[in-house]
Parts: sequence; C-alpha cells; structure tokens
Amino acid sequence: MAASETAPPLDILVRGPEGFSLWNGPPFSNGQPGIKLENISCTSTKFSEDGSRLMVMKSDSVISIYDCSSYREIRSFQIPNVAAAALSPRGTYVQTFQKSSTPQEKNVILWNTETGDPVYQQFQKNMTKATWPSIRFSSDEAVVCRLATNEIQFLDAGDFSKPFIYRLRVPGVAAFELSKAPGSHVAAFVPESKGIPASVQIFSCAKAVQSQSLARRSFFRCSSVQLNWNNGSTGLLVVVQSDVDKTNQSYYGESKLNYLTTDGTHEGLVPLRMFQLQ
Repeated sequence: MAASETAPPLDILVRGPEGFSLWNGPPFSNGQPGIKLENISCTSTKFSEDGSRLMVMKSDSVISIYDCSSYREIRSFQIPNVAAAALSPRGTYVQTFQKSSTPQEKNVILWNTETGDPVYQQFQKNMTKATWPSIRFSSDEAVVCRLATNEIQFLDAGDFSKPFIYRLRVPGVAAFELSKAPGSHVAAFVPESKGIPASVQIFSCAKAVQSQSLARRSFFRCSSVQLNWNNGSTGLLVVVQSDVDKTNQSYYGESKLNYLTTDGTHEGLVPLRMFQLQ
C-alpha cells in the first residue's frame, strides 16, 4: 500500500486593527498557537492561490511579498499612489494599479516577484470590481489575458514584451473571467444597449475555435454580473444583479443565479427557495 500523503501545515492569519499576525495552526503546543509573524502593520493581505506567497500592502505605499515556506520577506515594492495590487495564482507576479492623469502614463504594471523587475505595463483609466485585476491568469499561469475595447487579448505567458499573441472579438464586452483549472475557457459579459438585452457568453481559449461562442445566456434588467467558474472549467455560475426589480420600485433591486456549461447542454436559471424570517 502506498504511503498516505502528509497534509501541509495549517497557518492562521489574524487581522487586527493595526496589522496582522501569523499563527501556527492546530494541534497547538500547550494549548496555545505558536507565532510565526507578529503584529506587522498593513492595510490588506492576500495569499496567492496556491498558498506559496503572501502579499502585504502597507500604508506607506509599500507592497511586501513573503515566501510562505519560511515567511521571509523576499521582495518589497515602493509604488507611489498605489490603489490596488493582486498576486498571480503561483505568486510569480504582482500587478499594481496607480491613479493616472494621462494615457501616456502606464499605470498598471506587472512585476516579477523574484527579480523585482516590471515585465508588462499598460494604461487603464478606471479600476472597478469588474475590471480588476486587469491581467487574468489561469491557475498554472500558462494562459494570460486582458480586457481591451471590444475584445479580450491573450498574452504570451513566456514573453510579455509582445503586445498580444491573439485576440477574441466581443463587441461591447465590459467584463470577463478566465477559467482557472484548466485555463481552457473565458466568459464575457456584454451590458444592455439600445434595447438589446445583456448577455454572458462562453468561448474556448483555443485560438482555432475562438470565434464561435459555446454557450450564451441573455438577461433583461441587468446592471452587473458576478462570474464564477467551477474547478475543472466545465460550468459557470452567473449572479445577475439589477438596481430595481420588475416593478421598478424595489430599492434593493433583485438578483438571479444562472448556470451555463461549456458543452452547451445547460443554460438556465438555478431555482432558489425564498425564506422569510419570522
């Protein structure tokens, strides 16, 4: 019989009013957790998807990257006026957004966390929840893409000096989500326009078959969407949100959950029971 795999150690990140600490997970020695890092000042923290890196944003526009095997700081970036930052799934890159006044100033920068060098830069006028992070990676970082006007551009993961290697035309696209594991599909959201309902479409990331959508779902009264891929990249949950309900009176609006599959066998609402608190 093959030896059973040993589970990786569990660490607990604890946020406080002034920063964070990192504790050993259970089992605890003497009933108390051990402390790996103690009271580091920060404004936010985020682990990479694979848990190998920890990003710490500090109030003085400093972004620190920690190696999670030793919790040693491996890189520190001083980014003036930084408004947001995001780690790639394996912690190979960190991208930052700075407020910019002119298109000539490339305010989204992708940095290599090992060398500290910038590998890619672009201009982005505004940052919203739907458009950040600007550059999206698959879990293995083999597929990389970004949103541009009326299209999704795929970058060369091995050479960011190229503008893009191919592009997927989606007129009116306002948000997208790349599937993670594997990075085989991309979902694109197009808002309502001139009486045409909003829509979410699923496309293959393979260049040869990109032009035709594999699945599509249309929505009326749609202000925004949340796109969530499953592990395996076979299905997509779409939370559709509107500012008002069908009577145009509800202050809270309405939300609906939809499910689409990449093989096109299912495109429809997910029935949800309504519970009323007594």
